[in-house]
Amino acid sequence: MTRRTPALGLAAALMLAASPLAAFAQTAVAAQGPATVSLSAFGETRTTPDEATISLGVEARAASAVQAMNDDAEAMSQVVAALKAHGLPAKAIQTADISLNADYDYAQNQPPRLTGYQASNQVTITVDDLGKLGPTLDAVVAAGANQISRISFGLKDPGAVEDAARLAAVKALRAKAELYAAATGYRVGRLVALSEGGSAAEPMRPVMSARMMVAAPAPTPVAPGQLTTRIDISGVYELVN
Repeated sequence: MTRRTPALGLAAALMLAASPLAAFAQTAVAAQGPATVSLSAFGETRTTPDEATISLGVEARAASAVQAMNDDAEAMSQVVAALKAHGLPAKAIQTADISLNADYDYAQNQPPRLTGYQASNQVTITVDDLGKLGPTLDAVVAAGANQISRISFGLKDPGAVEDAARLAAVKALRAKAELYAAATGYRVGRLVALSEGGSAAEPMRPVMSARMMVAAPAPTPVAPGQLTTRIDISGVYELVN
């Protein structure tokens, strides 16, 4: 005998089979959420630097390693004395490198021939009065410095300048969000994420060699120009109808 499923039981079975699909559809709708836009922007400020960092040093050559080191030490002592005489405190003078190397003469088909030794002592100084930078460089060269490699300008307290760049970056980010929102038929809603990428300052500038400064009759000119500080940020805004 053939058994038939009651109509009520069949309807219940169909509802149970369809319930996972209904739950999935509800989850998909709920997961959509509001529209968002992810953007990045930057802000910059330009200001006159108020300090400079520069590397300088002494290089000496002699027939023996001991003599090269002694000559180098004596010359560097004179250089440090000149720096202190021009108002640099001990904390503004930092040893950056000390080296001793053998010099060789290389001839074709001949083994290298030792000709002497080269000693070098490098310091990094920070000058917080840029008006004294040129005369200070002239003084250290006169005292025996024969190496000046690079210079960079900076700020004693960069906090206020960086904060001004941050405010400019936030304004630029908001303006960009409003532009995209208007172009796509939305309005800018709340800011849901914000991150800072970092800051960048003006790169170091080269200066003339010590030999050139020795030959120059006038004081060494130094032009600090302006320092650019840049802050990069990224953010996410909600877009509303």
